[in-house]
Amino acid sequence: MNRSTTGSRPTDAARRTAIPALRRASIALALLLGCGRSPSSEAILPDDPGKVTIRLRSAAFADGGDIPKASTCDGKDTSPPLAWSGVPGGARSLALVVEDPDAPRGTWTHWVLFDLAPDVGELPRGVPTGGTFEPKAGAKAARQGKNDFGKLGYGGPCPPGGTHRYVFRLYALDAVLGLDPGASREQVLRAMTGHVLAEGRLTGRYRR
Repeated sequence: MNRSTTGSRPTDAARRTAIPALRRASIALALLLGCGRSPSSEAILPDDPGKVTIRLRSAAFADGGDIPKASTCDGKDTSPPLAWSGVPGGARSLALVVEDPDAPRGTWTHWVLFDLAPDVGELPRGVPTGGTFEPKAGAKAARQGKNDFGKLGYGGPCPPGGTHRYVFRLYALDAVLGLDPGASREQVLRAMTGHVLAEGRLTGRYRR
C-alpha cells in the first residue's frame, strides 16, 4: 500500500514536528486563559527603590536586551546563567522571582526560587527543575516553587505574541523562609514581607 495516500499513518518525522508545535500551542492557550489570576509582585510586596542595591546580571543577555531562544519555550527552555554582587552582610537567604508583567491578563510567574544560601553568587545555565537543587558542591540545597505553567522550577518565555518583558528579581533576606518546595510566588512574597534587606533587578525581552 502507498503510505502517502490519504488515511495513511503519519511518519515519525511528522510526529516529531507536530509534538513541539502542539506543546507551544498548549502553552499559548494556557497563557491566554490563565493570566491575570495572580496579583503583581508590587501588590504583595511594596516596592522600595532604595533597596535596589544588588547588581544582578546575566552572561546571556544585557539588562533590557533579548533573552536567547535557548532559554524560551521555542528552544531548550533552560534557565539563563545569572550572577550577582552586593548582597548585604546580614543576609540569611536569597530568593529569586521571575515574572512577565506583559502577559495578556496580568502577571505570569516563570520561576520561584528561595532559601538560597547568601554566600552563593551565581546560578549556572540550566538549573535543574524540581523541588530542590544544590547551587554548588557542598552548599545547602535551595528550594524551588511552582510557576504558572504548573511546574517546579524555571519555565521560559513563551508569549502568545508580541514583545514581552521578563523581570528577574533577586532578594536578600534576613530570614530563611522554610516553605515547602512547590510554594507559589504569592506564598513566597508574603513570607518575605518585612525581611527584605536588598534587591537586584534584571529585565530581558522576548518576541514571538
